[in-house]
Amino acid sequence: MSKNIKLYFVSLVIITLTSCSNLQQINALKPEADDATPIVYEATPSFINLPITINIHDIENKTNSILTGLIYEDNTIEDDDIEMKIWKLGPIKVRTENNKIITILPLKTQIKYRIGTKKLGIEMYDIREFNLNGILTLSSNFALHNWKFKTKTEIKSLDWNESPTMTVMGRNMPITYLINPTLKLFKSKIESKIDEAIEKSTDFKPNVLEALEKISSPFQINESYESWLRINPIELYTSDLKFKKESVQVDMGLKCTMETLIGRKPESIFNASKIALKPVSRIPNQITTNIVAVSSYNDASKIMTKNFQGQEFGTGNRKIKVQNVNLWHKNGKMVIALDLLGSVNGTIYLIGFPKYDEPKKEIYFDNLDYVLDTKSKLMRTANWLAQGIVLKKIEENCRYSIKPNLDEGKKTIMNYLTHYSPMPGVYVNGKIDDIQFQKIQLTNNAVLANLQITGKIDINIDGLK
Repeated sequence: MSKNIKLYFVSLVIITLTSCSNLQQINALKPEADDATPIVYEATPSFINLPITINIHDIENKTNSILTGLIYEDNTIEDDDIEMKIWKLGPIKVRTENNKIITILPLKTQIKYRIGTKKLGIEMYDIREFNLNGILTLSSNFALHNWKFKTKTEIKSLDWNESPTMTVMGRNMPITYLINPTLKLFKSKIESKIDEAIEKSTDFKPNVLEALEKISSPFQINESYESWLRINPIELYTSDLKFKKESVQVDMGLKCTMETLIGRKPESIFNASKIALKPVSRIPNQITTNIVAVSSYNDASKIMTKNFQGQEFGTGNRKIKVQNVNLWHKNGKMVIALDLLGSVNGTIYLIGFPKYDEPKKEIYFDNLDYVLDTKSKLMRTANWLAQGIVLKKIEENCRYSIKPNLDEGKKTIMNYLTHYSPMPGVYVNGKIDDIQFQKIQLTNNAVLANLQITGKIDINIDGLK
């Protein structure tokens, strides 16, 4: 073998040995993932504005459906010397005037009035019959009592369609000048009848409870991670009635909790029998709800892998590049697996507590360190990589933004706050004022950022069935 060939082989061996001393393979023990169940957090009570708008036309329709044909009958004349029948002749009209309800009632009244006395066991009576046909106008003051409108009605006027008559010797004789003072005979009976009809026609409790039941049914806010928003009613508040054009508004407020749950669809915990109506002077209107921004480990791993692209870590000719990142949960901490290429090849494992950077809307890892087995092997094979200065530079790239998750969650919620109608006649509108971070939770496949949202929600219930 020539001298040149020998020299070539010697050089090749030296280069090979030198390369082997700089390129090291690490086989660290992989920390296996374990189960992670989200902790339960306390939900802060929220207050939802719940104005109930009842159209006067609805009250009119219901009153007409309750009062039909013969609306009052008293066939006993012995108790008060009066026997009376009252018929509704046409549709009742209802309107508002000066914060009162005005009812226009076309009626026909037949009154039998007994005149006479009973002396020494001898009855001496004369029964007269009055036939009245006119338009009765009534005025009602409104109040709210036990889910219904409580009215105090008074007769305002009676305009005759024809002159009142009295039967005398089989003939109808006009007695307008006599009959007007006799209105007091049936005044209280008509007034109470109208009060009863309006009370029955304005029972809005079934509408409110049906709307609350629909609203309390959990709805999905993220299909991929099976996250659900649930509203849990606690109490209902009500203030004074308000008249608005041709409607009556009942200002109500719902005290509730709002929470986000992960997994299969949760059950509604709405219980109508436990909802009480409490009068208050002012209705609060501020929601404080806990929601969850979900970031899967897979998505986070992709973002962090991009963070490491084009970067080298180390000193001098001892450097590594991170080719890929994987995340998973173990014992309440996050395991970060880094696939390395360079002076050290293989996978190393870091572990740390996930934290939230509020200004940057980023998840980062506090007290990030090598897993014990990884650290032990690095101390034997690549001590330079185990040093804190290199770990610090790696740590700077182990973070990722959840702003897209927050934006997506906010967008989803706004879909339910922009004229959302869970059922006919019920509309949900609102706005979000502020989002504040609360805590981090870990599941088997995602990081959950618990957030507290403040804002306002109005749930309008329009009309009565």
